[in-house]
Amino acid sequence: MFNKIIKRGNRKGARGDNAEAAARPAAPSSSSGSGGGGAGAAAPVTVNHASRATAPSPSSPTSPHVAPSALATNPAGAASPPLLEPLPLLRDVAAADRPGLFLRKLRIVAALFDLSDSLKHPREKEAKRQALLELVDYVQAPAQAAGANAPTRLPDHVQEALVAAISANIFRPLPPALHESAAAIDPGAAPDEEEEPYLDPSWPHLQLVYELLLRYVVSPDTDTKVAKRYVDHAFVLRLLDLFDSEDPREREYLKTVLHRIYGKFMVHRPFIRKAINNVFYRFIFETQRHNGIGELLEILGSIINGFALPMKEEHKLFLARALIPLHKPKSVAIYHQQLSYCIVQFVEKDYKLADTVIRGLLKYWPVTNCQKEVLFLGELEEVLEATQPAEFQRCMVPLFKQIGRCLNSSHFQVAERALFLWNNDHIVSLIAQNRVVIFPIIFEALERNIQSHWNQAVHGLTANVRKMFLDMDSELFEECQQQYMEKQAKAKEIQEQRESAWRQLEAVVAAKAAGDDMVLVN
Repeated sequence: MFNKIIKRGNRKGARGDNAEAAARPAAPSSSSGSGGGGAGAAAPVTVNHASRATAPSPSSPTSPHVAPSALATNPAGAASPPLLEPLPLLRDVAAADRPGLFLRKLRIVAALFDLSDSLKHPREKEAKRQALLELVDYVQAPAQAAGANAPTRLPDHVQEALVAAISANIFRPLPPALHESAAAIDPGAAPDEEEEPYLDPSWPHLQLVYELLLRYVVSPDTDTKVAKRYVDHAFVLRLLDLFDSEDPREREYLKTVLHRIYGKFMVHRPFIRKAINNVFYRFIFETQRHNGIGELLEILGSIINGFALPMKEEHKLFLARALIPLHKPKSVAIYHQQLSYCIVQFVEKDYKLADTVIRGLLKYWPVTNCQKEVLFLGELEEVLEATQPAEFQRCMVPLFKQIGRCLNSSHFQVAERALFLWNNDHIVSLIAQNRVVIFPIIFEALERNIQSHWNQAVHGLTANVRKMFLDMDSELFEECQQQYMEKQAKAKEIQEQRESAWRQLEAVVAAKAAGDDMVLVN
């Protein structure tokens, strides 16, 4: 309890210390290769993961700033809050004046405030909120928001200013995560799985900014040939950095925005896939901590569903090198549902990948984590349901050796879940076609359950599976039973010989202890 209180106190303090840094603007740096037609697969992908630790300087030439025309500062030069100049509505001005007014409202949007304290700058925050609401409506439907004669497409320089204003708000240093705060106090402390998700106090404001970005991306009036100069590779990488946000509401918006960018900006598609790969690699092999793996997998599930056949070698490598190793981290339960969906999509697209997937599952099969075993067995059932007989035969021996170990698990949920595989008609059909190989592998496990498993439900399910085998092929069943009895008799004979040898050794030791002469044992 004391450690939990210390964690929360440290976490609040860290977020408070970062409030001023989070309020500074941070625009994405431009990418030299992102404006051309072939930018989609140009430069190698490098994901910046330093967003939690650093904040761009407000004096940097690449940082967006609030123009003097939009702000009326204190004439005395004191550090008082800026007073935002009141501006008319877009629909109330002439069409020729709207681009200029749009820019001035964007400068208001680019002004940053400490949103963690509702008592600071309330008038300025309200003016900014109203400007955001108006811009969202305008970008969503320019003709309806600004009048029937309004232009349907934003000028290029206005689009650039729009993306810069959005970047100034959403690209910020993320507050230290809970596990980072706990590690600073107690390096050996384990993360608290029951900890409530962090809800960013600035979210009501950030939501409008994300909505503005989403409307800009999905708008039919947004020309991708122009917009790709501003929604470039650097912008995409910084969006991916934000997926580590602890606020689930922000991750949900990021998922929608990135998915829409992938769908609309075809030139960015290879780059986005590679960037997501790099996030997975860092998570699997370095940190094993990331808040947005589930959301990224949801995006990939939709992408995989749209893969054309025959599948490219690039996609098969992604399955083998990124998706299957995602079963390794301890936190797999958090995103397992999305991961399982992606894996099954691959097998349904190309049935020949079933052997690769099943052997990958066996490679990362948990040894001591029973809850993970239950998850793996559920995923295995979905994969087997999409597996064809030829691919099943290639991996059935190591597969059913593992299933046999699960049948004898002392954790009743693992044993039950393994026995539930026989409730699937397709899996039973695959087993029946290859019963000569499979029966001898798992017969011993079934007999052990019948004789000694402590759980009555597992005992009953095992009896049902055993009867199913008997009905399927009685001759093979009797043969396996005979082999099992012979094996048991041989094991019993070996055990008796071992006990006899120990008794002889004990007799020798006892004789020496009594001072007798040396006894020779034949």
